[in-house]
Amino acid sequence: MSGLRERKKERTRRAISEAAITLFLEHGFDRVSVADVAAAAEVSKPTLFSYFATKEDLVVHRFADHQEQAAETVRTRQADEPVLDALLRDFLDGLTRHDPVTGLNDHPAVLAFTALVYGTPSLAARVGEYVARAERSLAEALREAPDLPEPRDLTAALLAAQVTATQRVLALHNWRRIQAGRTADDLHGEAAADATRAFRLLVDGYGPPAAP
Repeated sequence: MSGLRERKKERTRRAISEAAITLFLEHGFDRVSVADVAAAAEVSKPTLFSYFATKEDLVVHRFADHQEQAAETVRTRQADEPVLDALLRDFLDGLTRHDPVTGLNDHPAVLAFTALVYGTPSLAARVGEYVARAERSLAEALREAPDLPEPRDLTAALLAAQVTATQRVLALHNWRRIQAGRTADDLHGEAAADATRAFRLLVDGYGPPAAP
């Protein structure tokens, strides 16, 4: 019975989010009220807010699905696989799947959704909060990694920030090229090469050591 209840709650949550995104895409995020969304989804405002804490979460909750992805990749990798190799492998797998989080997806609905998010300041800011949570989660996983050099806390925080920024920049670069007319299939090899180079820069550094 509890499983049925959870499935029903998930269907309601998805229906509210889909109604909201449809309205936002048609009219603009700032022109649609929470009351409008509740009416379209045929729920009350209190019910809506029991599923989504903020108006922005009606859209960007999808990013929550990826909050633990990098941390989980680090924790579940083979013992002899370096951390950055594992994270690169996971990103390359996402490119192959055309996972929207990698920016390599040319489906019109995905492109419209991404344009909505990054074209609306409050949504972009809310995405930043999810990215910050993903970065903290990755840092926690890295601190547990036995092959992480000392000082562990600082190294974990620095590496998590660098990896998170690298993934974000790669995804935006891919999305912008698709927005300019490239297809996901055509761009895949180039995007994979870019990702490999980006992670190699994290491994090897960006240039000679700074002068003392």
